[in-house]
Amino acid sequence: MIRGPRRWLFELGLGARMSVAGGRAGWFRLGLIAIGVGLGVAVLLGAATVPAAIAASNARTDARAIDNFDEDVVKGDDTLLVSRTGTTFGDYAFSGEMLQAEGSRPPLPPGVTRFPGPGEMVVSPELDRLMREPGNALLRERWDAEVIGVIGDEGLSGPAELFFYLGTDTLSAEDGDPRIEGFGDATIEQDVVPIFVLLTLVGMVVLLIPVMVFMASAVRFGDQSRDRRLAALRLVGADAAMTRRIAAGETLAGAVVGLLIGGLLWVGEILLANRYGTGALSFYLSDLRPVPLLVAVIVVGVPVVAVLVTLSAMRRVVVEPLGVTRMSVTVRRRLWWRLILPLVGLGLLWPLYQGIDGRSDYEAQVVAGMAFLLVGISLLLPWLVEAVVRRLGGGSPAWELAVRRLQFDSGTAVRSVSGIAVSVAGVLAMQGIVTGIESLYNGSGSASAVRYGMEILPGTDLPERTWTAALDSTPGVLEYQTVRMVRAGDDATLRIGSCPVLQQFARLGECRDGDVFALDGAAPGATYTLGESGSSWTSPATTRVVDSKSDVPASGATVLVTPSAISGVAVKPDNTYFYVALDPGAPQAVEHLRNTAVGLDLQAYVFSYANSTVRDALAGMRDALLVGSIALLFLIGASMIVNVAEQLRERRKVLAVLVAFGTRRRTLSGSVLYQVAIPVALGMILAVSVGTLLATILMVAVDAPLTVDWFGIGTTSAIAAIVVLGTTAAGLPALWRLTRPGNLRSE
Repeated sequence: MIRGPRRWLFELGLGARMSVAGGRAGWFRLGLIAIGVGLGVAVLLGAATVPAAIAASNARTDARAIDNFDEDVVKGDDTLLVSRTGTTFGDYAFSGEMLQAEGSRPPLPPGVTRFPGPGEMVVSPELDRLMREPGNALLRERWDAEVIGVIGDEGLSGPAELFFYLGTDTLSAEDGDPRIEGFGDATIEQDVVPIFVLLTLVGMVVLLIPVMVFMASAVRFGDQSRDRRLAALRLVGADAAMTRRIAAGETLAGAVVGLLIGGLLWVGEILLANRYGTGALSFYLSDLRPVPLLVAVIVVGVPVVAVLVTLSAMRRVVVEPLGVTRMSVTVRRRLWWRLILPLVGLGLLWPLYQGIDGRSDYEAQVVAGMAFLLVGISLLLPWLVEAVVRRLGGGSPAWELAVRRLQFDSGTAVRSVSGIAVSVAGVLAMQGIVTGIESLYNGSGSASAVRYGMEILPGTDLPERTWTAALDSTPGVLEYQTVRMVRAGDDATLRIGSCPVLQQFARLGECRDGDVFALDGAAPGATYTLGESGSSWTSPATTRVVDSKSDVPASGATVLVTPSAISGVAVKPDNTYFYVALDPGAPQAVEHLRNTAVGLDLQAYVFSYANSTVRDALAGMRDALLVGSIALLFLIGASMIVNVAEQLRERRKVLAVLVAFGTRRRTLSGSVLYQVAIPVALGMILAVSVGTLLATILMVAVDAPLTVDWFGIGTTSAIAAIVVLGTTAAGLPALWRLTRPGNLRSE
């Protein structure tokens, strides 16, 4: 007789063989489990690929990194001067480096085979493609340089990166342009914006936790058809422990097939990612390799979890030779242990209430805290449903039937709803933090509220008349104004300009030449020492204190001065900026302006008040998450059709008896919908509460205004409810078929 572990392996193998030898029902159950597990495995493998892809991309950008702070490099035959530059064309943003050789042997950037001289440039393949498109003549004119080559893969973060190297002879070490003798510096750390790190972490948790909850439900598809086969095994002599291990073997087979399906879906994922990735999210196929350790965890962990879930479910099932009986004694669910995970999650997230700026150890804390809190929903929901339905009563016959069924057994209905509740809570948390961050970029100084929609910040010292002459000849420029920036001490700035342009910075109200305005902590009557000139100037007692516009970043105390108010005082501006109003009827005016700026000063920065790059990125992130969550909701909803059909098949004799005694099918249909609607309503209440709490903590962590996205809450909850109720209604035809008198027959 086979004993010990060998016997367990034999019984698991027997269960696996039974999964494919059980006829149509066995194949159907195997297919359901494999598809459910496969979809989850594909998502997990995708998540396991992200760290390796980002690491490969970062390694290439590190190899071309420039140390701007190394002042010990001495000019030589193998040195060059560099300066960062960038521009925008339509919806595309480009970045690059200006290079100026100081000798005959300058170092080459990674991926570049020929050093670009003045009037020459080397571009990425994607930028080269854009420049060659017929409708992009203004882009080809932007740098007035000849493209002499393309950057190789080793010099780009990804295939869709828009990057270039531009040769020049306008740089000077005396003006602060860095001198280098090579590219790549392992000591340089890229500046990471905490907000976007947090968004990435939240997005990963929001997508992964519901997937794992769904996989835990997927391995229990088709339990009823399996139970009949187990009863037959008991009839031929199998004991209870053996039947549990055989049941685990059936599930194990589905999980293994699911791993194969998940692997194929993952291959499709990386092909799509390579084909359609853009910007920072574009990767070469060689980058898209999952971390081996994470792959091992997935390959081993998914089948193990599938087996453990099956064994756990079998604890409440008594398999007898003549049938299967589920435990009929109602055991009240206890609350105390279900609160452990949510409380631990809150404990981990609560320190974030003090903000994450300046911290470098919050990533694991955020992931663990959110995971515990979201998983806690799936633990709390069964107790909540049981506690509520125990107190329900009264109503129509359909309501009474549904409540009585939930009082008897609410576990099956809650399992599918748990995945939906976790998904909704995660999406609401993500939507909340994105909405809060968006509000940081949606101030009252938006493009629709300003007169001068473009701002030019020169990078070199060119005479003002050079700029004005160029702006006068730029197509589409209606009007422009200058603002002279003067440093006044260590913590104050004077902005000198006419009333129309000063309206860009604050709500001035009435303004005339000679007026002075104070904002951001400046006070009337204060005396200032003005920049390099060293002149002294005192703001008049009539200076008005005004509120700044949120689009203008705070930079200490600021005094807005009209020209007449400072006439007679020697002023040498530290910077002169140009504010430009464009003709709204000239769609290419902004590109002509950018070409003018680059033609005069390669280091000039052109800022658009209508620039919505960050807002569009946030909106795109939110939309992508919403689409992914909706797809997951529909997947869970489809699984609910199977669950509803199985429950109805299990209760077909009882239902047929009710119809035989005169119960209308409409009443039975209503009871089935109520059985789903009650857990869904309670799940949505729990999900909205937890999701809003999470969003609040995360918004405070990134110092975003506290806002409630009622539209997002309503939309997400409504979609979840519609998906659940709609898929449940799709299973009702099975109810009408199972309540026929023929189902009263018994063998």
